[in-house]
Amino acid sequence: MRRIVFAFAAFMFSLGCSEQRAERLEWTTMGTVAAVQFKGGDSDAGREAVGAARETFREVEKLLNAHDPDSELNRLAKFPDEEILRRCDPEVRDCYAAAFRLRDLTGGRFDPRWRGPGTLDLGAIAKGFAVDLACEKIYAGKGETLVDLGGNLKAVSGRWRTLVAKTAQTLVLTGGMACATSAEYFRGSHIRDAKSGAPVKRSRHSVTVVHPSSAMLADGLSTVMFILGRERGEDFLRRFHPEARAIWSQHDETP
Repeated sequence: MRRIVFAFAAFMFSLGCSEQRAERLEWTTMGTVAAVQFKGGDSDAGREAVGAARETFREVEKLLNAHDPDSELNRLAKFPDEEILRRCDPEVRDCYAAAFRLRDLTGGRFDPRWRGPGTLDLGAIAKGFAVDLACEKIYAGKGETLVDLGGNLKAVSGRWRTLVAKTAQTLVLTGGMACATSAEYFRGSHIRDAKSGAPVKRSRHSVTVVHPSSAMLADGLSTVMFILGRERGEDFLRRFHPEARAIWSQHDETP
């Protein structure tokens, strides 16, 4: 059984100049660190939220794990897209559909089949999808809650302030808002332009996408923006997802 790590973290939120301490419960799943943060309610409600998130992430990982040969994703990879959408578990159908749509909109530069025909990898969008699904199952009426899966953040309720990676900028997320960041400073050149097959070289840049309602789209779009670069990425966002916004960061020296 994976161990839950109990920790505290302080966050500022808009209530005059007041400060409220948030409780954070953290564990590992889907190859990263997950957490639920909550404040203003009782601990039981927070632990119920953790239970809902843990169960959701476990189920999504079971279905969509590209590294598990027995996962649904790998069993369905040999089929055409339309057949996958028909055969897949209904709970994760939106994740497949969103990935296929982003591939079509980007002309194949974002592609869940980037490893080749008969393969699937939803790693660029599945964590955000899992966050959305978990938030749907968490009751928003008790206190304020934020879900975090490897930096894919979504506010179930309340008002949360978070730093934009590698900058001094802050974001405020309120109920339903989500954000995700794509960068290479933690894992190296792991983001690929699927059309060319080459890793994207933007080692001193990152992009954070903020979406009013979808962690899944924030996750996928941050990857798309990173692949396309700032100018083309901003044009893509204006044309296809004007409800979202991107924050570009440049750190250290210009490459």
